[in-house]
Amino acid sequence: MFTASTVDTGLCENKRAILDEIITANQARQGAVMVVLNEIQSKVGFVSEPMQQYIAHRLHVPVSLVHGVVTFYSFFTTQPRGKHTVKFCMGTACYVGGMPQLMEKAKQMTGIEVGGTTLDGKLTMEVCRCVGACSQAPVVAVDDEVVGRIRPNKFPQVLKKLMED
Repeated sequence: MFTASTVDTGLCENKRAILDEIITANQARQGAVMVVLNEIQSKVGFVSEPMQQYIAHRLHVPVSLVHGVVTFYSFFTTQPRGKHTVKFCMGTACYVGGMPQLMEKAKQMTGIEVGGTTLDGKLTMEVCRCVGACSQAPVVAVDDEVVGRIRPNKFPQVLKKLMED
């Protein structure tokens, strides 16, 4: 079992206070693990391994349960994300429509691999599966907006706007 000192490793007071508030408000609810994780993902932006350990300790559940939920659902991330997120659709229509070239252009412009976040914390690039806009392929999801029929010669404008924001 975890002691307070091992559970708290890696958590600053500010994050622990946020976690405590969310856990206290939701620990008696049915499906508390999912509710707590959703709120933490929304408020903090990620659920790190130390946070998972702390949540499990506070909810009196195995760490494996919390970790299983975090790693199963793509909504959750264990690393901080940038202010903006660009998701590259890798469904068949988007892939065939030129997504690998768009990803390469993004890598050249940002200096990061897909799956990474810029050092300034402005942009995270990720791969996703079909977003359901195959008729507009290739498609990228920029934050909550789907941008379709995007071409390598137009894509730099999208990235520049995000990196300047």
